[in-house]
Amino acid sequence: MKKLLMVVMASYALTARAQMHESKNFLRLYSDSVIYARTIKLRPDFAGYWQLRADSRRVPTEQVKFFNNEDGFFANTRRLNLGGETSFSERIVEGRINVFQEMTYDPFLHERGPRYRHRREPVVDFGMYYNKGFGDLKKMNYNNLKKDMADHPESIDLLNNYRKSMTTSKMLYTAAGVSVVAGLVSFLVAGSSNGSSSSFGDHKFGSSSMSSSGANFTSSFVLLGLGTGLAIGGYSVQISGSRKLENVIDAYNR
Repeated sequence: MKKLLMVVMASYALTARAQMHESKNFLRLYSDSVIYARTIKLRPDFAGYWQLRADSRRVPTEQVKFFNNEDGFFANTRRLNLGGETSFSERIVEGRINVFQEMTYDPFLHERGPRYRHRREPVVDFGMYYNKGFGDLKKMNYNNLKKDMADHPESIDLLNNYRKSMTTSKMLYTAAGVSVVAGLVSFLVAGSSNGSSSSFGDHKFGSSSMSSSGANFTSSFVLLGLGTGLAIGGYSVQISGSRKLENVIDAYNR
């Protein structure tokens, strides 16, 4: 019984130590080694390239997979960028699946570190990244999520509903584009016809042409209005779909 108690206490101490370490500022390298530091700062150098400093030590950004400091938890997205350019994304959702959003450096907040100028509740979308645990980042898209959420049927159902919403949104945007283009073409044709009719001296013929061009202008405005309405509908469906994607992540992380 005494030995069992000692084992339990030792396990608790190891767990507490791990939690304490996770709460510290640290760099996790692609080699899986971890560097702890009192302060970790991400700053651009004189050439505009990112540099990481752990206390007084400069650490090459291409070696860093994740880092944690007082500003948050960040992941290197260099391996997912065209040209291998170094950039970092901030973890905005933590759980079985972690979601990362690309961050921007604000020179006016230089002393406060890399932050968003206007903080607002982020909306999860397919322009973000995700991972599990300390695994490699992946682009958030339907195929990747479907594969990694295969063990959770509820999330897969919600993901399929999201995909349907995005398909509907794309169809509405396409129809809106066609309507707007058709309206502009009709408007140009009506204007051209109106200009041609004014060159004729026959008053009766000119009046008839003016009436016809007026009808064409009306159809042009109708098409433009229809295109605007379809675009608004597409945007509404898109926003609704983004909320569905958030529900997908929430359901998996429950």
